[in-house]
Amino acid sequence: MKIGKRGSETLAILTVAYGEYAMKKSSVFEWHRRFKEEREYVQDDPRIGQPKTQRTDVNVDRVPTLVRSDRRLGVSVIAEELNMNRETVRQIVKEDLGM
Repeated sequence: MKIGKRGSETLAILTVAYGEYAMKKSSVFEWHRRFKEEREYVQDDPRIGQPKTQRTDVNVDRVPTLVRSDRRLGVSVIAEELNMNRETVRQIVKEDLGM
């Protein structure tokens, strides 16, 4: 590691600096190991599986279709019908449909 600190020293420094908001011990040791292996960036590695957001092109296209079928439907009903998060549906309705 470039500054020559051990994981436990790094944990102590972060705990003093951030108190209860410091990273968990396991995370500090994981990042310490990654940087020891000459990693030079802090972004997480890409992961396979479900994306963090449900706001995909497919879902953005699904919401207007359902809204057009019955304009009286509320965000909660649309979210339940499409098996989506209410906040995602609200953003699509507001930002993409201008409603």
